[in-house]
Amino acid sequence: MAKRTLYLGAYDVSDDNRLRAALKVLRNYSTGGQKSVFECFLSSSEKRELIEEIGAVIDPSDDRFFLIRLDPAHKVAVLGIAVPPADPEYYYVG
Repeated sequence: MAKRTLYLGAYDVSDDNRLRAALKVLRNYSTGGQKSVFECFLSSSEKRELIEEIGAVIDPSDDRFFLIRLDPAHKVAVLGIAVPPADPEYYYVG
């Protein structure tokens, strides 16, 4: 399996149709998250695919998308009953 890095993917989309499409794209790559911010373990090829797919959905003049790499040397802190993100062995895309 390719080495994966933890990223946070976030979007701000102004149109409802593009918003639903962006949500669908991010859910296909995420292991968790809430509202419009998602935890994504991505290989370099998956990162390229995600950026390409989201680029086909959003309007760069009205919408925003950020993909932020989290430092793997730092421990992820969670609050309450939250579960730390984990890279699963497989993903279901559907």
